[in-house]
Amino acid sequence: MFQVAPLIFLLIYSSTGWPTHTVCKNSHLEIYYRSCDPLQDFALTLDSCPKLTAEHVNIRVATILRYNTRALFVTVNLILNGKGIPFFSQQLCDGDHPTLSFCGRKKGELIYYEGPISLKIHNIPKGDFDVTVELFNEDWHTVACTNFTILNQ
Repeated sequence: MFQVAPLIFLLIYSSTGWPTHTVCKNSHLEIYYRSCDPLQDFALTLDSCPKLTAEHVNIRVATILRYNTRALFVTVNLILNGKGIPFFSQQLCDGDHPTLSFCGRKKGELIYYEGPISLKIHNIPKGDFDVTVELFNEDWHTVACTNFTILNQ
């Protein structure tokens, strides 16, 4: 039985991928995400469905680490017409100066963040956008990866 369950999961996942999650949906804004990490999904929620130009947005995000995170980096790429455009890149923490509660965590531990993030976005044109967000550790192993679809009417 225990040998069959992983095989069934693999067959189901390989044909469908991770599900698309709805983060936000109102009359002007829709945000969806889907994990682009083939081995792991993660959880993300917003406290409310904000405007994209809000200065701070309160989020909750959780996942189980597949790699140690002595250092953590984030890259954000905007995807237009199938081509990625580097949009944002930043080191979130390093081993000597942890700035987030989950910096320095070990493989198998839960990382969980609840609080505000600063978007620093002042003007978003109306339209449909695809955004890829990737978190990497110090060895450039993917800690988390997600593709967002943003529909701004």
